[in-house]
Amino acid sequence: MQFLIRAYDGEGKLDRRMEVRPRHLEGMQKLSDHIISAGGLLDEEGRMKGSALIMDFESREALDAYLAGEPYVLEKVWERIEVEPMNVVIANGR
Repeated sequence: MQFLIRAYDGEGKLDRRMEVRPRHLEGMQKLSDHIISAGGLLDEEGRMKGSALIMDFESREALDAYLAGEPYVLEKVWERIEVEPMNVVIANGR
């Protein structure tokens, strides 16, 4: 199952995001088989304000297990997370 995840940082969390980011990216490397696309959401000034991920997991429960251990969740960087099932048709132009 594929999912679109939009995760928004809490107000004033940019410094905290940058502190936690190395652990977040390390976790993303370990999950590379599940990642279709991932990146930071930007505000009008080009500063990161959240994350957008398209991921493939066996089930919603497997996705929730990932989120439960995600450093941005554990360190309370992400304040609001929206998850929608998705049907990826084209990835990387294919």
